[in-house]
Amino acid sequence: MMNKTFTAVIHQEEHIYVAECPEVGTVSQGYTIEEALMNLKEATELYLEEFPLKNNAMKPFMTVFEANINIPQI
Repeated sequence: MMNKTFTAVIHQEEHIYVAECPEVGTVSQGYTIEEALMNLKEATELYLEEFPLKNNAMKPFMTVFEANINIPQI
């Protein structure tokens, strides 16, 4: 068994936190950041038991971009 480090992207939706692993595509949630991360770890480990990573898998990268949006005036 081998340890591998993955990325977790976490955001809040209403009363829960949603955690996503972009390298694998797994998603989970929890009522706290810690719970969402723990659930994501479990979901990722279970997924990788069935669908192992390929050696040539591209690592994701993060960047930013600007978008024009209309904000209604009150």
